Amino acid sequence: MSPQTAAILGLVAMFVIATALPINMGALGLAMAFLIGTTLVGMTANQIIAGFPGDLFVTLVGITYLFAIAQKNGTIDWLVHQAVRAVRGRIAAIPWIMFGVAAALTAVGAVSPAACAILAPVALQFARSYGISPLLMGLLVIHGAQGGGFSPISIYGGITNQVVARSGLPVSETSLFLASLFYNLLCAAGVFFAFGGRSLLGRRAVPASVTGDEHGPPDLPLRGFGTSAESVIAAPAQAAAARLDLQQWATLIGLAALAVGALAFSLNVGLVAVTVAVVLTLLAPNEQKGAVDKIGWSTILLVGGVITYVGVLQKSGAIDSVGQGVSDLGTPLLAALLLCYIGGVVSAFASSVGVLGAIIPLAVPFLLQGQIGTAGMVAALAVSSTVVDVSPFSTNGALVVANAAPEERDGVYRKFLIYSILIVLAGPPLAWLMFILPGWL
Repeated sequence: MSPQTAAILGLVAMFVIATALPINMGALGLAMAFLIGTTLVGMTANQIIAGFPGDLFVTLVGITYLFAIAQKNGTIDWLVHQAVRAVRGRIAAIPWIMFGVAAALTAVGAVSPAACAILAPVALQFARSYGISPLLMGLLVIHGAQGGGFSPISIYGGITNQVVARSGLPVSETSLFLASLFYNLLCAAGVFFAFGGRSLLGRRAVPASVTGDEHGPPDLPLRGFGTSAESVIAAPAQAAAARLDLQQWATLIGLAALAVGALAFSLNVGLVAVTVAVVLTLLAPNEQKGAVDKIGWSTILLVGGVITYVGVLQKSGAIDSVGQGVSDLGTPLLAALLLCYIGGVVSAFASSVGVLGAIIPLAVPFLLQGQIGTAGMVAALAVSSTVVDVSPFSTNGALVVANAAPEERDGVYRKFLIYSILIVLAGPPLAWLMFILPGWL
């Protein structure tokens, strides 16, 4: 068996095993890198370890550590509730507020599953309280998280931009971010009108006292539905927002410093995030006890292991071989569509973070030929590999299903499954049409 074939089979085995069994694909990647790299590719242990992305490790640790602190001290909850209060009773705006907050969280560095984990419980509670479809609310949270996920200081954006930069390909970080945001905004608009958003346009929430219930039970029926120009629903009574304490003010300042430092001064995102997290911990060491345990270690292992294995793929010549095989199809547009489908189908069942680290290098030899625009191809691959995270088998989809009310959980699961099948079928070709075809024409 040739080294190229062995390396490709190892990659396939990683995805199959990680999909079928609860085993971290990063751990599989490290094991495969060692076994295949040393026995068939002729690499030493030091050469294999040299492929581990140390810069990305620091970024992931810093970002997840900082957001663990922000969630623990209540800053994230405060931001979410402030955003929801801003709708001033317009129920139709609530899903879009969730979309915007999710996009903002991932844009400034939160991993997509973390943003969904933060917002899904709140979003589903608002859905139950205001008579909004849980499918609509959950999908807008996920599409929002994916929409902001490719900013220059985000996890997805950092992974993609570093993989592209290492391959020597020119891609605008801002263009990638805007492409993902626009694509997911388009998906969210379709979801809004397909799953009950139109019926929300005439509804408004009023304080519980207006309906005669001082305490506002969590699920009141619609008041005046069908009898007036506007439907009115009682808003659940909520305690007045507490004033920000010192920790929360410091956290907000720290998040702003992270964004400004990374965007305006090109400081290392991971190191700035770790520094801010340490400062916040020093301000309240006892309150932040346990925040380190909430660092996304499984995600870090996943990314590190997969990218390390990609180094073995590159050394074996497998990436050049696959890229040449795609190019030999004779139709660049068909080859580009095939790569988008590969990224989408695999990512629906495996981690998008891992897929991003593997699928983009596969396209590099194909892109170096200059037949397809690099910016459009990278954007299409990135979007195709992440938009399918609505699948109930992915972390984001599973988080929403898990936070649905027990009596509606089975129904929400089935609807998410159907929607995810549609996205897997239609998502990659839509990305191909939006980002690749115009450049070709």
